[in-house]
Amino acid sequence: MIPRTVRAVFFDAVGTLLFPDPPAPLIYAEAARRQGLTISAEDVRSRFLAAFRAEEAADRLAGWVTSEAREVARWQRIVAESLPGVPDPDGCFRELFDHFARPVAWRVDPHAEAVFAKLLVSGLVLGIGSNYDSRLNSVLEGFPDLAPMRGRVAVSAAVGFRKPAREFFREVVRLACCEPWEVLFVGDDLDNDYEGATAAGLHAVLLDERGRHSTVANRVPSLVELLRRRRES
Repeated sequence: MIPRTVRAVFFDAVGTLLFPDPPAPLIYAEAARRQGLTISAEDVRSRFLAAFRAEEAADRLAGWVTSEAREVARWQRIVAESLPGVPDPDGCFRELFDHFARPVAWRVDPHAEAVFAKLLVSGLVLGIGSNYDSRLNSVLEGFPDLAPMRGRVAVSAAVGFRKPAREFFREVVRLACCEPWEVLFVGDDLDNDYEGATAAGLHAVLLDERGRHSTVANRVPSLVELLRRRRES
């Protein structure tokens, strides 16, 4: 699972290490309710997913190019599509955008600290590679558990390309100060994390908590499983 040639392990952020808490659909629904619009969290979730997929499709057509401005525009459209009819869409967007810049809006995988400690003892370099924007840096500052990653954080809006672009993973390799085959990327998205990393010459492990990708050989149901598989190897 972690080949002996690997010298660095990079992790995806949202969905792998970090999770909105409370979940994003609840936060969106509450923001709408404060403006007098009643919408269920389930309705928000379905609209959010549709809007998110549409933005991913647009990025694919654009060659995965991104920037801070592009990320702001992306989230403006996602909020607008998720909460149709909200009286003040700009104000609602700003409230939600600012909310998810705060560490209090997130929780870290409870096993992350122990996993990082074991990997560090093994002499591995750790880092993060995320399809996010500059808000991620503010969030990371609030979590001592993620301190081993500081200084080695690849954020797509700063890189200029989103995963699964090869250009993004080149930045991961640069931050790791390794060759591509010496880096392992761990993430929960099959296309962006697993296939993107392997296409760029990195090793990859898919975090498959729900067991949806049984045909993927290198997958684990939890971060802790990385340690068990490492012992077995």
